[in-house]
Amino acid sequence: MRNIVKDLLKSTVISIGMALSIFSLVCVVFDIMYKGNFSLENYQLTKMVVGSLLTGIGFGVPTVVYNIESLPTPVKVIIHMGIGCVIYTVTAYAVGWFGGAATITQGLIIAGIQLLVAFVIWFCFMRYYRKEAKKMNEKIQSMKR
Repeated sequence: MRNIVKDLLKSTVISIGMALSIFSLVCVVFDIMYKGNFSLENYQLTKMVVGSLLTGIGFGVPTVVYNIESLPTPVKVIIHMGIGCVIYTVTAYAVGWFGGAATITQGLIIAGIQLLVAFVIWFCFMRYYRKEAKKMNEKIQSMKR
């Protein structure tokens, strides 16, 4: 139980850090695109930072599902990414990342980009942890000899 809480906290902190990093990079891109005239009013920046925190929590907390050995990996991924993407989408509309004036096509493109980014990040983590597991298994095998 203690390891699950430790893993949960670690995953959540990493997810929040990634969400805030991505948010910061997007802010810089918009600032450059608007030639230094990118401005937000009515606490919009604060709302977006809180939205980034919620998004990080939304992707970090569901990682606890990977500790349930009885579930197949595809189900774990669907639960994790499903919860994360739903929280991100709701947050994005609430803080104004998705404009209310977006057409259906634009909304689908934005959703596609969101899913692509989420799965690329997930894939990178999956590869990292598989590589770590392989190293550990090789170390165990070498100790048996």
